Amino acid sequence: MKTFMTAIFALILAVPAYSNPEAETGAELDLSWQEPEKFTDIRAANDSRSRFQDRVQRNFEKFFQEMANELPEGYSWQVTITDIDLAGEVDYFVTNTGQAIRVIKEINSPAIRFNHLLRDQYGEEVTGGEERFRDMGFMSRMSPRGNSPEFEFERVMLQDWFKKELQPKITEHAALPAKVSHPER
Repeated sequence: MKTFMTAIFALILAVPAYSNPEAETGAELDLSWQEPEKFTDIRAANDSRSRFQDRVQRNFEKFFQEMANELPEGYSWQVTITDIDLAGEVDYFVTNTGQAIRVIKEINSPAIRFNHLLRDQYGEEVTGGEERFRDMGFMSRMSPRGNSPEFEFERVMLQDWFKKELQPKITEHAALPAKVSHPER
């Protein structure tokens, strides 16, 4: 058994590490959080507040990184998330046991607020400012039943904003004549 484990360990060391080529494309993302402990709703149902907050942050960082990967290479995108209101609400009285669960209802739609600045490969501002939106129709786009990934309502909301708001601004910016730097005379 010891020889078998040694062989497995040697094989693991011999295999080169996997590199995701997609992770190296797109814009450089600089994402920060402004006082997440004061956000409207990132309340945990069956987890500690800090662990749940970490999980929310990891997921939203992943969502923004996915969008950054779709941006043109050489661009840089600075994002500061200032508020999140997750879909649903934590309810202690839905079950007979008093155990808290997140209940998804149409009245508790997901929302986000963030500041951002997108620059092209020359450092020129493409777009930016404060974004604040709520997905009032989130229940009509997806079914909350089944095995949806965690925070799927929020991911879909961000992707919708990205496709409808950010990508057209990038296309518009790309159609502008390139700025030519003039040497000092």
